[in-house]
Amino acid sequence: MTPERPLVLVGAGKMGGAMLEGWLASGIDPRAIVVVEPHPADTQPMQTPGLRVVAEPPAVVAGTLVLAVKPQMMGGVLPMLAAIRDEETLVISIAAGVTVKTLQTLGPGPIVRGMPNTPCSVGKGMTAAVAFGLSEAQHALADKLLRGFGAVEWVKDEPLIDAATGVSGSGPAYVFYLVECLAAAGVAEGLPPDVAAVLARQTIIGAGALLDRSTLDPATLRRNVTSPGGTTAAALSVLMDTGDLEDLMTRAVHAATVRSRELGS
Repeated sequence: MTPERPLVLVGAGKMGGAMLEGWLASGIDPRAIVVVEPHPADTQPMQTPGLRVVAEPPAVVAGTLVLAVKPQMMGGVLPMLAAIRDEETLVISIAAGVTVKTLQTLGPGPIVRGMPNTPCSVGKGMTAAVAFGLSEAQHALADKLLRGFGAVEWVKDEPLIDAATGVSGSGPAYVFYLVECLAAAGVAEGLPPDVAAVLARQTIIGAGALLDRSTLDPATLRRNVTSPGGTTAAALSVLMDTGDLEDLMTRAVHAATVRSRELGS
């Protein structure tokens, strides 16, 4: 990435803005980045000296072109971008449901399709990605850029992006709903709503932090909390003995996966 062949970020909303912040924090020269955003937010990253922020695609050939616009806008955006890329431009898209076939309307060249999730906005994202036609150097660059706002897992086949959408792309909503349900269960047992909300929220935050820092797998961490004949065992007997929770989660992820396929067709 150089000022002559910059990294061009198209769209600087929550996801694009999180990416930009991560790149700048990692030491990428702001003079080698151009942000295309008609309505830029008044945030510190967007005010970085040397960073170019424009409303229209610039008169340059991008070394890397990152597409962070909403999926419904992609049809109108892609034709505008054909002039700022060539066969060497690395194209990275994080637009949900926008297939590689659609991205190839820009012309031949290396393409990455990624599916991040909303914790990217706080630097704790999970992105599943698939690569087409990349050199080793381009793959390393794409990995570095996507890790600017969280973890990355590369898959070999594009259809697996739909499955990843069902697990991690939509997954934060499942966790948020779990917090809602856990708090409601606490209220049903007599806790004040505000107390139940704090207990449920902090429990999920703490469990996530422990999972992040521990080298143990989730099943072992679960067993470590569960004393034979204790309170946790009593609760897990309800959650696990019938298999209802696993079945419900399987059906939920399948529904999200199917919908992702439909959006991309």
